[in-house]
Amino acid sequence: MALAVDLPVGAEDLVLGFLSSVVDCEVRSASRAALTAAGSTLDIKTVSPTREWLQALQQESGIVQAESAALEKLATKLTAWAAPLQNQLSQQNQFHTCFQLIPPSPGKVNWSLNYCLQAVDETDFLVDATTVWNNSVERLNYAGRTIELPQETLLSGLGLASKLYPLIEPTLQAQRPQSCQLNPLQAYEFIKSVAWRFADSGLGVVLPPSLTKADGWASRLGLSIQAETTPPNPPLLRGGAGESGGGLGLQSLLSFKWELTIGGQRISKAEFDNLIALNSPLVEINGEWVELRATDVRAAQSFFASRKEQMTLSLEDALRLASGDSQMIEKLPVVNFEATGQLQELLNTLNNNEAVSAIAPASFRGELRPYQALGVGWLAFLERWGLGACLADDMGCGKTPQLIALLLHLQENQALKNPTLLVCPTSVLGNWEREVKKFGPTLKVLLHYGDQRAKGKAFAAAIKGKDLIVTSYSLVFRDAKEIQSTKWQGLVLDEAQNIKNSEAKQSQAVRQIEASFRIALTGTPVENRLQELWSILEFLNPGYLGPRNFFQRRFAIPIEKYGDRESLHTLRSLVQPFILRRLKTDKSIIQDLPEKQEMTVFCGLASGQAALYQKVVEESIANLESAEGIQRRGMILALLVKLKQLCNHPALVKAEGKPKELSINSQESGKLQRLVEMLEEVVAEGDRALIFTQFAEWGKLLKPHLEQHLGREVLFLYGSIKQQQREEMIDRFQHDPQGPPIMILSLKAGGTGLNLTRATHVFHYDRWWNPAVENQATDRVFRIGQTRNVQVHKFVCTGTLEEKIHDMIESKKALAEQVVSAGENWLTELDTDQLRNLLILDRNAIIETEEE
Repeated sequence: MALAVDLPVGAEDLVLGFLSSVVDCEVRSASRAALTAAGSTLDIKTVSPTREWLQALQQESGIVQAESAALEKLATKLTAWAAPLQNQLSQQNQFHTCFQLIPPSPGKVNWSLNYCLQAVDETDFLVDATTVWNNSVERLNYAGRTIELPQETLLSGLGLASKLYPLIEPTLQAQRPQSCQLNPLQAYEFIKSVAWRFADSGLGVVLPPSLTKADGWASRLGLSIQAETTPPNPPLLRGGAGESGGGLGLQSLLSFKWELTIGGQRISKAEFDNLIALNSPLVEINGEWVELRATDVRAAQSFFASRKEQMTLSLEDALRLASGDSQMIEKLPVVNFEATGQLQELLNTLNNNEAVSAIAPASFRGELRPYQALGVGWLAFLERWGLGACLADDMGCGKTPQLIALLLHLQENQALKNPTLLVCPTSVLGNWEREVKKFGPTLKVLLHYGDQRAKGKAFAAAIKGKDLIVTSYSLVFRDAKEIQSTKWQGLVLDEAQNIKNSEAKQSQAVRQIEASFRIALTGTPVENRLQELWSILEFLNPGYLGPRNFFQRRFAIPIEKYGDRESLHTLRSLVQPFILRRLKTDKSIIQDLPEKQEMTVFCGLASGQAALYQKVVEESIANLESAEGIQRRGMILALLVKLKQLCNHPALVKAEGKPKELSINSQESGKLQRLVEMLEEVVAEGDRALIFTQFAEWGKLLKPHLEQHLGREVLFLYGSIKQQQREEMIDRFQHDPQGPPIMILSLKAGGTGLNLTRATHVFHYDRWWNPAVENQATDRVFRIGQTRNVQVHKFVCTGTLEEKIHDMIESKKALAEQVVSAGENWLTELDTDQLRNLLILDRNAIIETEEE
């Protein structure tokens, strides 16, 4: 006897059953909200089949029957709604009903909307209605093609069209409908409002070629403009600094000729009057039919009535028009723009940075790489025309030397008449002073900061005869009266992303400073939102991208919210002439960039740091007077460690013997301020970085601080980390695409034996003062397997023993190994006077914190 056995359900059936139950449950749950929305916002007659189905899903009993009945009604409605399209969607039917709009013959007014059949796969293949009616057959062979049920297809399409456009319905009363007559207004309405509905419903539409051009803007009634200008010689400067050597500026006026045009054809005033007399929205120009918009007609009439012979057209207008950005002048669209002479050369150069001549000033101490010399030439070109420039080269490409070379170029050409103001973060003030002295020693530079800075009338006296004044963003706002009343030749913003918030006080203060030329230096012109780009361009070339709310509507919202590629293309065309960006990974541009770049990052001490530094040095020197031998050497080593820690952050000294859970503040340390700024750029570029420190205690404080500021996990590898955890940490950093981009390492635990080639930046936060040890740590990144350029940043606090030892090492590089090969022990042999000179603080190296 056979036994009945229930076999287990197959995996596929089990999964499908589960999904069916889950989807059914979710639909019933969601239907409550849908039913409420339908009842509250829609006409019940419009959605009745849908409502019946949704209600059936909520019934306690008879669910299956109720659902079936509701779904049957819904299906019937959908079938009826989609019926007109079925023939068009069928692969068997290769023809559909088409409507051909024919312009009036000479001397006539009315247009003709002719009925015909059109091949779906060949839009030029048309069969007129007369031919269709004259051949009452199921298959019509015509011009080598076979048409199935030609009359039925034509009638079906005419029936659908009459529902969409009732004006043709009376013609269907004829036994053989062939066309419909339209007056000019009706023809215009058909083109604007009906043609696209026909096309969406599967019907064909054929319009006169001139009325179907993709570039509808060019066929409008508008202005054709031909503009020209001459080189800025003698210079006409923005800001009134006539003797400073600048250029035209965006608001400088150009000489130009204008003509009225429609459909690409220039017309005279008499021809325009004749067109108006026709009183038709569609007019014929030289055999082509074009649209004549009522708003354009009124604008043209007003334009002719006022006869403004001296309309203003600025260089800004020319740049916008040349970029393809739609513009209106006197409420008329500019449908054609031509530049001639020097203006054409300017526009060509602005849109092709390679056309700029490279410049390498003879007085520049050092060697500019080819791309850097080209950058100097580009800056000089825009400076000559009085146009703002954003040098947005990748971090490490040398924006600072390029700016210094530009000033030297102006100096060599006797064009540097007034001082240039450079605004930067407080953390890099000292760095700028050093770089200028290194690359451009002929430039007279003044740092404007600190409690002893010149104010009032003394400010004018202090900057007299200087070429470059360096100050901070916070002081631009605080000392606005002195700075804004000065005639500046140039205004330069370093780390220009500091003005990305256009409403911030320092951003507003910067924009109010008048200068002959303006330059922004930043590796990240756009960090999060396009409004940041607007803020930088508004500083460089005020008004160029329009008011802030206009820019938001015209570009930011369409691009950021809807991904509008056309708006993106227009914006890119507008800003391209003023932004130069080269990437260090682009070998076609930066062919000679070394594989490993080493740079020293000089940071000033915050005022609180400086006071504590001075106190520690004075107390320690007094104690050393009476100490001898091993005790003295031990005290010196302890002092060196303490001063190193203090240069890192005062918290390391203040927290001695206390719990290390305390939080730290970037404003209390010049080094930490600069580190955070540079890491923000590293993370924004998608790079990875290692940070080396000698102090594990500092790493424990730094890790949560960076995580809070960067919003990313930060790894910390130090001696107490177990081997398994250490390996997992290295694997995440090296191989996980989503892994933490920053790793802190104690120098002893991470200085050898690691392969971390995923990083492209190495930060030596505190120095070992032994090049061999530092190079060993750097080689965790710069080693076999590294395929990208590596940048090494060595942090040094200016005015402290860090800077003095750094200078000693740099001046004796050939003997560096012998001088410092034993670590810091050589320092313990210095006598008290030598030690005092080494440790004494240079008060000029103190930086102001933002809170002061």
